[in-house]
Amino acid sequence: MILTVTPNPSLDRTYEIPSLDRGEVVRAVGERVDPGGKGVNVSRAVTAAGRRTVAVLPLGGAPGALVADLLDAQGIEVASVPVAGATRSNVALAEADGVLTKINAPGPELSAAEQEALLDTVRRHAPDADWIACCGSLPRGLAPSWYADLVARAHAAGVRIALDTSGPALRHALRERPDLVKPNAEELAEAVGRPLATVGDALKAAEELRARGAGTVLASLGADGQLLVDGDGARFGSAPVALVRSNVGAGDASLAGFLLAGGRGAEALASAVAHGAAAVRLPGSVMPGPAELDPGAVTVTARIPLDRPLSEPAT
Repeated sequence: MILTVTPNPSLDRTYEIPSLDRGEVVRAVGERVDPGGKGVNVSRAVTAAGRRTVAVLPLGGAPGALVADLLDAQGIEVASVPVAGATRSNVALAEADGVLTKINAPGPELSAAEQEALLDTVRRHAPDADWIACCGSLPRGLAPSWYADLVARAHAAGVRIALDTSGPALRHALRERPDLVKPNAEELAEAVGRPLATVGDALKAAEELRARGAGTVLASLGADGQLLVDGDGARFGSAPVALVRSNVGAGDASLAGFLLAGGRGAEALASAVAHGAAAVRLPGSVMPGPAELDPGAVTVTARIPLDRPLSEPAT
């Protein structure tokens, strides 16, 4: 079972539009409403693969009730923590050429009692978990060290923990030596405090995160592929994608694919790449199932293309 923790979930509305013209009336050609948040997306991808997951998340107000209903309709077991504030609502505008504009709300502020209830809910479900995946930003009220506390508690319970966050929350958590961290290129650059222009730059940054405490680093480099850096060395995985419909949740699908394949080694990296490539071909934040995966298109190699420029350099 994969237990996911999403401290700041959302109700996500995605509109597919021809193009975004500021100041004009823009008519959508497609619309989706999905339960959102990085951990929620991981649970959705795990469920799409036919595996068990439990999603721990604070929910409040009408948006929170709708998130719970949508997850229940997808067959996802929800361990919700009631909070006074309303769950945030996010909007994504997906243009026909693949450009995505996202508007993310800040979310509610959690009280001290609500924070403790969230940790207690994770504690109660942890013994049944093979992995705990803690994902996304922290809501208002939670200290940057909150994820670090969660990592320490998971290790005390003997459970492996994967972390997908950034900024101060990541820096604090590294001190507790999470088993896996999954940054994207921008988050890697922020963590090491310098721009990344090539795959080689990303590799050095990932190695630095390992030196600071991460057991394994799975770095998403967007269209350029993914890097896996662990105690056995480094590997690079990629897969061609002819048409990108939406990259919302693609990194979360990759993390799910990695954990579903055991969370270690070349096979898990190939699964991560296949899931990420499949996700960007789908609308909104739809998570891919086995039918959407194309594992034969994935290439994994220990020969890292160090000099390859990143399509979107991270600053």
